[in-house]
Amino acid sequence: MRLRRDVHFGEFLKVLHRQGRPAYLPFYEHVASAGFIAARTGTRFDQMTPDDPGYWPVYVDFWLGMGYDCIPMEIPPALPLASHEHAQGGASHGSEAQAVIRTWEDYERYPWPPEGQAVAYRHFETVARLLPEGVKIVGGVCAGPYEWVSSMMGTIGLSYAMADAPDLVEAVFRRVGAIHLRANQDLAGMDAIGALRQGDDLGFKTSTFLSPRQLREWVFPTYRALAANAHAHGKPFILHSCGNLAEVYDDLIACGIDAKHSFEDVIFPVAEFKRRYGGRITPLGGLDVDTICRAAPADLRRYARTMIERCFEDGWWALGTGNSLTNYMPVENYLAVLDEGLQVAGAAR
Repeated sequence: MRLRRDVHFGEFLKVLHRQGRPAYLPFYEHVASAGFIAARTGTRFDQMTPDDPGYWPVYVDFWLGMGYDCIPMEIPPALPLASHEHAQGGASHGSEAQAVIRTWEDYERYPWPPEGQAVAYRHFETVARLLPEGVKIVGGVCAGPYEWVSSMMGTIGLSYAMADAPDLVEAVFRRVGAIHLRANQDLAGMDAIGALRQGDDLGFKTSTFLSPRQLREWVFPTYRALAANAHAHGKPFILHSCGNLAEVYDDLIACGIDAKHSFEDVIFPVAEFKRRYGGRITPLGGLDVDTICRAAPADLRRYARTMIERCFEDGWWALGTGNSLTNYMPVENYLAVLDEGLQVAGAAR
């Protein structure tokens, strides 16, 4: 099943800039799992790598076949972490098992890449050649400053260092932030990229991982620089961040962020976020992943239609999940959600 319609990235820009009503309801996701893409496309995408010849054609066709006018895309920087494959003591992937910087000596020995060579721009160039007229990339660096620093130092290691070696913490944040900014400067100059984006999960159900003061000191300066760079190139900037960010939403808006993705009903439902902040920042997505996965077809369509009517009344919203397209999400359920979007506010062809 292909969801066909005439698309133009300029309609999504109206949503991001909150200027004018788009001709249709745009769709947006931050990421799709390799398993979901494989199931949707009937390919072995989950066994491919970005360097395989068929990888990017399948990836682009996946989004185009669902009526998207943008291709969400991010590439990780060359910041090597410790292997977690043989970690002892029960340390989990993404916790202490990958930590590579504990001391200033570790910082000095770390193989920092040159700022202009940290991201494989060739992948963006490959995708650019595959785009039809009217479609743009929404691109950026995979994982944000907080996520990288907490991985490089470990969650526990970062916590200790904030008390014992705050100057080291600041140095790591500055170095990672500079790599992100340089990559975004390069990406912003590409014609095929219509908007810049950054994913950086700052919190959990009840709070942010770092205090608001620490975020303002170490993370938000990079966000401000990323947003300013995007705007200098005439392009909007999107932030994806999970968790309860209630204490810092005004800070994020002050950073110049144009749109926010990732919403959970148990934290802050997207419709409520839109009511409170929608005049200053555009919410994207927000449909509950569990509901999409488990609701009966008729109930799912009613739910999707209700969310569309609540969030797209002024035209400044894009339809999508609250987080991502997961391996366990039934493809037909997600297609039903998009089909409701076409039926309510977008002409299929």
